Amino acid sequence: MDRISTDILISGGGVAGLTAAAAFGSAGFNVICVDPAPPVTDGDAAGADMRTTAFLQPSLQVLRDAGLWDRLAPHAADLQIMRIVDAGGEVAEPRITKDFDAADISDLPFGWNLPNWLLRREMVARLAELPNVEFRPGVATQSVLTREAEALVTLSDGTRVSARLLIAADGRNSPMRNAVGIDVTTTRYGQKALAFAVTHPLPHDNVSTEVHRSGGPFTLVPLPDRDGKPCSAIVWMEHGPEVLRLAALPEAAFEQEMNARSAGLYGQLTLVTPRSVWPIISQIAERFDGERTALLAEAAHVVPPIGAQGLNMSLGDLRVLLELAQADPANLGSKAMLTAYNRRRWPEVKARVTGIDLLNRASMMGAQGLRDMRAGALNALYSVAPVRKTLMKAGLGVR
Repeated sequence: MDRISTDILISGGGVAGLTAAAAFGSAGFNVICVDPAPPVTDGDAAGADMRTTAFLQPSLQVLRDAGLWDRLAPHAADLQIMRIVDAGGEVAEPRITKDFDAADISDLPFGWNLPNWLLRREMVARLAELPNVEFRPGVATQSVLTREAEALVTLSDGTRVSARLLIAADGRNSPMRNAVGIDVTTTRYGQKALAFAVTHPLPHDNVSTEVHRSGGPFTLVPLPDRDGKPCSAIVWMEHGPEVLRLAALPEAAFEQEMNARSAGLYGQLTLVTPRSVWPIISQIAERFDGERTALLAEAAHVVPPIGAQGLNMSLGDLRVLLELAQADPANLGSKAMLTAYNRRRWPEVKARVTGIDLLNRASMMGAQGLRDMRAGALNALYSVAPVRKTLMKAGLGVR
């Protein structure tokens, strides 16, 4: 059985795992990244992830340092305005619209939006440029034994890897988290989300729009034009049975329902991609560190897709972990390093998970009186300029 040594083994080749591999590789560490499923890097291919990711301002430096931003920037759509629309009246039409404009707090947009399948394509290409990074798609982590000095991981191809640091970036059901005995607390909402892309006749003007009615937000996020037409990604959150019903509709019937739910904001929406379904939960690990092990991204925390928080929290994990590794490379993966990582990340993440949980519960309100209360709260919060700016900064994760 082959045995190799490396500085870092990353279990998980999703967007967070690939970003971590590029970041640590660009910083000079030897990295092996494995994932049981080869990444789908073509939006028209079966299994393509039709969700999108909005990188918020604090993530920009991480992407630059990882050598990724120059690859991603040409494909990104700016997010200049975050628009909240309450359509919770008797009929599905806007009754309150509030814009949160990045220009009020910064010279930059709130963030930049890209399709997940394209992110994988560009990130895999970046890893190929790094001689100290090895990406092994189609290879899984099977078992792990941690010691004070190393993590010994057995891979599905028979390779045994000795790593100074094991990064578990292998999703909400993380095998590595389970293997090192870290528990999680999970909240289920009975919700699912539909993810797809549409074109529309009216331009989005770099506005990300959340339409609130009941069941969860219907969010339109700007994408670059498609075939000469304005294009947006949509995440439509609803109660689970309703999402399954919508996902099974013929395309024409589905388009009719999504146009009714969009409140007609961008004109007639036309479906241009397959629909994918995702379960909605909140989850947080009891801690983000184990012996020679750091939990990253959804292995550490999961939140509903509200306010573009999910992956940006993950890149916050990566930013702290990389900072600690570079400050003392000789002690990479040590107990002191990982204790510091948990101390800096867990309380902040816990606060965000709690806050997003409350926002999601508010967005699910179905009774008319509760929807009216939600609309009144939105109006009150927006009307106080210092509060509005504080909320925008909090959403970005800056003070």
